[in-house]
Amino acid sequence: MRVSERTVYDWAQKGEIPAGKIGTVWRFKKTEVENWVNAKLSSDSLKNNETQIQVKNILSPERVVFINHSSKRDALVALSDVLATAPQVKNNSELTAEILKREELMSTAIGRGIAIPHVRLSSVTDLVMAVGICKKPVEDFQTLDDQKVNLLFMIAAASNQHSYYLKTISYFSAKLKKQELRDSLINAPTELDAFNLLLHS
Repeated sequence: MRVSERTVYDWAQKGEIPAGKIGTVWRFKKTEVENWVNAKLSSDSLKNNETQIQVKNILSPERVVFINHSSKRDALVALSDVLATAPQVKNNSELTAEILKREELMSTAIGRGIAIPHVRLSSVTDLVMAVGICKKPVEDFQTLDDQKVNLLFMIAAASNQHSYYLKTISYFSAKLKKQELRDSLINAPTELDAFNLLLHS
């Protein structure tokens, strides 16, 4: 792929390339990586026609919530229940199970107090998201920078939405690099205020 090993590890940590972690060792399946490369090449060639990320299309005010769990599992289950209220999600129990399984395989924390748990499922009809603002920082995420997690962006997509799914994860990863936005979300007085920050920032 003509990129450095460090870049590949960064992609893996952010969930941008198909990978799994066993202990401290990353594992990559050749067929999955080849499919990923093909999807990336296809999306690049169609870049001008690609759908831009529109927050209002994948997030609604009722799916931005304050979470009061300091345990990773409890926080993920709570946010999964919120995400499952979206009409695009057809199987609540499968969503929760797959979110937890994905987290066991590899932490979705990307640093700066952010985690982006994400899955693709055949029981999801279109990409959708829920956001959890943790009033008690979640302590047991495995993070690269040892920061506790206080912002959870949970994404579920249909199994055939690989390119859009990766683009959405990348979009929010970049957006949340702004400390001002992170601080504003954490300190938002209401959940609607937090939703509006994401909509207009």
